[in-house]
Amino acid sequence: MDQLAAMRAFRRVVESGSFTAAAELNQSHTIVSRQVRQLEVHLGTQLLNRTTRRFALTEAGRQYYERCRLILDQIDDAGIAVSAHQARPSGLLRINAPMAFGTLELAQWLPQFILANPLIKVDLVCNDRLVDIIEEGFDVALRLTGSLADSTLVAKRLTTSDVLLVASPGYLKRHGVPRQPADLMQHNCLIYTLAEKPGEYIFHGTDGDEQVVDVRGNLQANTGIALRSAALAGLGITATAAFIVQEDLRRGDLLRILPGFTMKPRELYAMYPQNRHLSPKVRAFVDFAVSWYSRPCREQAGSVATSVTDLASICQAVGNNGNE
Repeated sequence: MDQLAAMRAFRRVVESGSFTAAAELNQSHTIVSRQVRQLEVHLGTQLLNRTTRRFALTEAGRQYYERCRLILDQIDDAGIAVSAHQARPSGLLRINAPMAFGTLELAQWLPQFILANPLIKVDLVCNDRLVDIIEEGFDVALRLTGSLADSTLVAKRLTTSDVLLVASPGYLKRHGVPRQPADLMQHNCLIYTLAEKPGEYIFHGTDGDEQVVDVRGNLQANTGIALRSAALAGLGITATAAFIVQEDLRRGDLLRILPGFTMKPRELYAMYPQNRHLSPKVRAFVDFAVSWYSRPCREQAGSVATSVTDLASICQAVGNNGNE
């Protein structure tokens, strides 16, 4: 008896629900049934209670199936690990990313990844909802979050993006410049609804003290792109990931306010299923992302050089010393 083949046949029977469904190419119901019976004789115990139409696992069968599954997975993992090391990354790679990140940040380096891996075809899906990676058939997801929820997925941290408070010079000229976090309660704040606590801004000063401010405004959205556009139009103040507004800050179209206070940054993760070894295409993508964000010469999202760095400069930029 080929014990390994018999173990695989037994597993297929249990997971497919029948001997017929478990039969592979060039096999038959009879061969699969004989393999399972040989396994039972070898083990000296009954694994399945059979009827003419159905079967059920015995207690010994249930325990053996669990151990059998782990052993076979480890054997398959060893083969995948070796073959994946040798294989060139290829095939369809389905990536999910937040809309703003996919549009403004990922688009900067994804073409370089594709050029470096010409056998990979990428399907990028950007949206601002929390997708079920496994259920919806994604190979990898990029997520920006302040805290990572418990998950069965592998989460590889890539980088950190500061959260900045910004507004247009026009808005600040009309409504004044906030000097303390509490001043935001008198301003129109544009709220990101997918934040951990929408409408609540938490600040830390240079002394480490925490200040919590409840803010309000006439626009809330589940995408940072819409809030950026509203801020550029002079509608109000918004808290946003640095990479979304870094070019606007450089040009002076948006100004950073309350620079003496920090908000909780967002961490960027690559997330993917942890079952089995990484396929070559997923490994290639994750390794490329890690390399991209670890480049010492690259300006990271959290270290944006703003055109305005202190309150006095902001007041001069809006031309009214921060008062209406």
